[in-house]
Amino acid sequence: MRKLLAATLGVLSAIGGFVDIGDLVAASQAGARFGMAHAWVLLVGVLGICAYAEMAGRIAAVSGRAVFDLVRERLGPRVALLNLVASYLVTVVTLAAELGGVALVVQLATGVSYLLWVPVAAIAVWLVLWRMRFELMERVFGLAGMALLVFAVALFALPTDWGRLGHQAVHLSAAGQGWSAYWFLAVALFASTVSPYEVFFFSSGGVEERWSAADLAHARSNVLIGFPVGGFLALSLIATAAVVYHPGGEALDTLDQVAQPVVRAFGGIGLAAAVLAFFAVTFGAALETGLSAAYAASQYFGWQWGKRVSPREAARFHAVLLVSVLLGVLLLLTTIDPVRLTEYMLVLSAVVLPLTYLPILVVANDRNYLGDRVNGRWNNLLGALFLLLIVVASVAAIPLAIITRMGQ
Repeated sequence: MRKLLAATLGVLSAIGGFVDIGDLVAASQAGARFGMAHAWVLLVGVLGICAYAEMAGRIAAVSGRAVFDLVRERLGPRVALLNLVASYLVTVVTLAAELGGVALVVQLATGVSYLLWVPVAAIAVWLVLWRMRFELMERVFGLAGMALLVFAVALFALPTDWGRLGHQAVHLSAAGQGWSAYWFLAVALFASTVSPYEVFFFSSGGVEERWSAADLAHARSNVLIGFPVGGFLALSLIATAAVVYHPGGEALDTLDQVAQPVVRAFGGIGLAAAVLAFFAVTFGAALETGLSAAYAASQYFGWQWGKRVSPREAARFHAVLLVSVLLGVLLLLTTIDPVRLTEYMLVLSAVVLPLTYLPILVVANDRNYLGDRVNGRWNNLLGALFLLLIVVASVAAIPLAIITRMGQ
């Protein structure tokens, strides 16, 4: 338990990346439509995000500076500006989707339209970011997100055919849905596991916690505990949807359908656990994306930044944070369906992934910043292979979205 508490930054980062509103939707839809046939995507995602989060954490610990803080300096203002614009756009859309997710969870609990809860969710997010200490924030929402373990437990209460799940996991199949739809969901699920803001938040969080080279082991424990935990929780979502929905070919389009497996397993208690878990992961991801937007902008322009820093001392950082939250609210008040917005966000995220991960690989090999702590041969091999997958996903995302009409 002590190690888990020490790794809550990694848990919160993983909650934001693996099991936010994007993965609640993508993982559950994948399980309902294709069974366990996308389990390999999560495995690849865990390996890749662990490799790059370790680089980002090492950069923060050794240099004392966040990744985006070094991108402009290392790659120049023009390349960094392209990175900033792309990542900020994706992060704000993601923030809107997360705020919509929070509102949908409250609607699930109260029956009151989610649109009425959007401003309330935004105010709550802003207050937590403004008033709650960083360490307390990461522990409360990171550990509360562990309530998603109820989905893993539900597999033992449901009529689970473990042999069938195992067979589906090791045999790729379009399950009568078409290979284009299969690969579209694979790209969407992949994008949800390696969202661009994850590494920016993790790296900046390390600076907020004042990591140094002496904290490298702590940084790695955050990565090696937090992100695999997130991957396991996402896998549980796929598995429960595969058990409940896949045999009958039922469609899954809403958040209450995502909760149904644990409701069938545990009744009202299961619903309460699901609501708590959904609220924790979407609210935690909203905090993470809001901070990430402000981190990126402030680090690019060289402004004073940090959640620990008062609004008077870091006025522009806090202004960007507030504006980002407001933009998310305005986007949702167009009445766009948050689930549909999530699907668009995942496609957009996949497109800009190379702009996020290539600079990390470059900086992680620069001795001017890391000295003898630069990447070794195996780090670079894994990083290069993963970057190749990212490029493939980026190129394929829009054509697959068009061909499948967003996975339909």
